Amino acid sequence: MTDPGWQELRFSTTPDQLENLESWLFEQGALAVTLEDNADEPLLEPGPGETPLWQNIKLVALFEVGINLSPILANVPQQWVTAAADAANFVPDQDWERAWMADFKPLQMGTRLWICPSWCDPPDPHAVNIQLDPGLAFGTGTHPTTAMCLAELDATIRPGVTLIDYGCGSGILAIAGLKLGAIKAIAVDNDPQAVTATRDNAQRNAIAPEQLDVFLVPQADNQRPLQPVDWVIANILAGPLEALAPTLIDLLNPGGRLMLAGLLAEQAAVLIEVYKPWVALRAVQEKEGWTLLVGEKLPH
Repeated sequence: MTDPGWQELRFSTTPDQLENLESWLFEQGALAVTLEDNADEPLLEPGPGETPLWQNIKLVALFEVGINLSPILANVPQQWVTAAADAANFVPDQDWERAWMADFKPLQMGTRLWICPSWCDPPDPHAVNIQLDPGLAFGTGTHPTTAMCLAELDATIRPGVTLIDYGCGSGILAIAGLKLGAIKAIAVDNDPQAVTATRDNAQRNAIAPEQLDVFLVPQADNQRPLQPVDWVIANILAGPLEALAPTLIDLLNPGGRLMLAGLLAEQAAVLIEVYKPWVALRAVQEKEGWTLLVGEKLPH
């Protein structure tokens, strides 16, 4: 009896050739095609309507066992690939859902805070535990930028503060702030999926509706203008952080704390200079090439 499973072919390609290669493989009988980063390139949450891809892509195609894949390897158009496998690999069948779940385990952030998938018991029932499953919205605690923000919140947030999570993704930073002592949080994003995910995660973590307001950016800008708060957290990207400087500053109370993440270490100096008229930013953490900037709003 043949072992259940699939044959796997691996190719390296680029974004401009991906569609051609993918379509051709399906024509040859591929059952599934998946994409992976082939060069350890960070890829963060896309903007509306964007489908970002790595510049160097590993494409993995699965075929039924028993099909002769040698002709496919011999005839793949060379202009569509930068490298191809010499032969097929056998991939045994398994419980894919359980295998996927095994990759995500409880994560400790700082001294008090744990991020726990729903299928795991909290390692410390007396800690500040947030239940959060990996999903479509960016922000599960596994990315260095999110991890640094959570550790900083755990170490420095004061009970009774108000905060805005601008670019909230999964809502993890707003929820963590509330669990750690904030009395009111506002979560803002330009992606409807993020708004839905934040509301779902807040409900899962027993956040009272009056504690957390969630808005799409157009709503926050036009329908219900946001009021200044004690903390503003923005874990997005360096470009948007630069463009949003006046907006984020206006949302901050005098003496309030600004936390900026989603930027590489070499981008920190530019942002420090951009915010210099209002906030004396400083790098407080670095992790895997990413930097966390924090500073207090200057009196004027």
